[in-house]
Amino acid sequence: MSEEAPEEQQDDDLQYFVRIGQTDLDGTKSVERSLSELNGVGRRTARIIAEEAGVDRTATFGALEEEVIDEVVEIVENYAEEVPDWLNNRQKDFYTGETTHEISNDLQLTRQHDINRMKMIDSYRGVRHKKGQKVRGQRTKSTGRTEGTIGVNVEEIREEAAEEAADEGDE
Repeated sequence: MSEEAPEEQQDDDLQYFVRIGQTDLDGTKSVERSLSELNGVGRRTARIIAEEAGVDRTATFGALEEEVIDEVVEIVENYAEEVPDWLNNRQKDFYTGETTHEISNDLQLTRQHDINRMKMIDSYRGVRHKKGQKVRGQRTKSTGRTEGTIGVNVEEIREEAAEEAADEGDE
């Protein structure tokens, strides 16, 4: 019984959701895995954040103390100042020229603005985006086809043959 009491107490202290920006992260997973679920934060970035915060990356994220979680959130929000420029995901922004690290919805909005700008100026990549084709130089002869199935649909042929046989048997 004495061993069960600390486990129950841990469950009471566990935050099941940790909010960073506009995203809810799973508090039952490790710090590294929870942070990597955030758009714009991969495994390497999550490790760097955990190291900066002085947190064991394998610790359960929701079981950490409130002050430690707040420190991790603050480091995520100020990540661009903590690391070298080459480690950020938004280098030399087109409009501002600043180097930032975008996360969650900001990253998606920024990418969409970039794609729309490419479409407007009719750059090669913009034209490929407009047409819905591959953008990064992949081969397109045999992959990326969206027009129906190519090849033989054996089941459909068998069904048609069975229907014809049934029609001939009725006559």
